[in-house]
Amino acid sequence: MNARSALRAAGFTVVEMMIALAVFAVLLALGVPRMADWVASTKAAAAREFYAEGLGLARAKALSHNSASRLVLNRNANSGQYDWQVDLCFPTPEEPCSEASGEWSTLEEGVKPAGSAGDGFTSVARSADTLPTTARLSVTPGPDGETSVYFTPLGWVDTRVAARLMRIDLEPVDASEAPFPATSVVLTLAGVAAKCDPNAADNDSRRCPE
Repeated sequence: MNARSALRAAGFTVVEMMIALAVFAVLLALGVPRMADWVASTKAAAAREFYAEGLGLARAKALSHNSASRLVLNRNANSGQYDWQVDLCFPTPEEPCSEASGEWSTLEEGVKPAGSAGDGFTSVARSADTLPTTARLSVTPGPDGETSVYFTPLGWVDTRVAARLMRIDLEPVDASEAPFPATSVVLTLAGVAAKCDPNAADNDSRRCPE
């Protein structure tokens, strides 16, 4: 029995095989772009969560330790996006915690309340290595490019620091190559980070505040 006869015996002719391959090729051509769009959208959403997590952690640290805290953004050498780091400081009447004063934690050196025993609390940092690069995703801190925000022991944004990060906008660099919607993370004066849609209609509850 030759190969053609074997295929007929199995109920699968060469013509049917070619039709099946053609259908598979069409499905693949349709599915790959959609999959690429889905991956781009998922990565953009993950970037938004990445920054929302940092802002939320900074506030949570201030509340849980009854301390001042701050979130600082720094450029990542690989992706070009912003890493974040949360530092702690325990204010005293003699030395309040601010941009210019106070003993702030680092990743290596911890801080603790005056007179307390035990180890101090070190900073927490997260890397933006895995975020989409600046060629695909634009991350803009604002309102005027500020890259840090300070929190009081009550979890409120410290308004004594005039230049403070209150919003992070994320949008595709080229919407035709990476079609995902623009999104933002905004910080209220109460220190709560909220996700919003900068392009939503005026009467849409998801719209970012002006």
